[in-house]
Amino acid sequence: MNRKRILVIDDEASITRGIKLNLEALGTFEIRQVNHAPDAVQSALEFKPDLVLLDIVMPEMDGGEVAARLREIPSLKDTPIIFLTAIVSHEETQGGEAYIGGEDYLAKPVDLGTLVQAINNRLIN
Repeated sequence: MNRKRILVIDDEASITRGIKLNLEALGTFEIRQVNHAPDAVQSALEFKPDLVLLDIVMPEMDGGEVAARLREIPSLKDTPIIFLTAIVSHEETQGGEAYIGGEDYLAKPVDLGTLVQAINNRLIN
């Protein structure tokens, strides 16, 4: 079975670890976690993810800057990105699609079912 590769970028190790454990337990995803935003682009080049889960508020380099750098690289420019953020509420994401800078986003904390649905939607489209 060909597992989809997901790069999880968040400065909080407990968040990336939780996402990694939960998604890998499903057996359909291979996860790499990055907790230092400046390392994200190099990690993406090495890992070649099918999708990126990306925090917005991080020290040194925010998620918007990481996304912009990924979009500058020809081999990564079309890789789907889903922002995970605590700067919006769950209520703000209800009732349809939610975008920040043209990318999907989910409010933290996100439940596993919602996360998997968003991932599958982006990987299918």
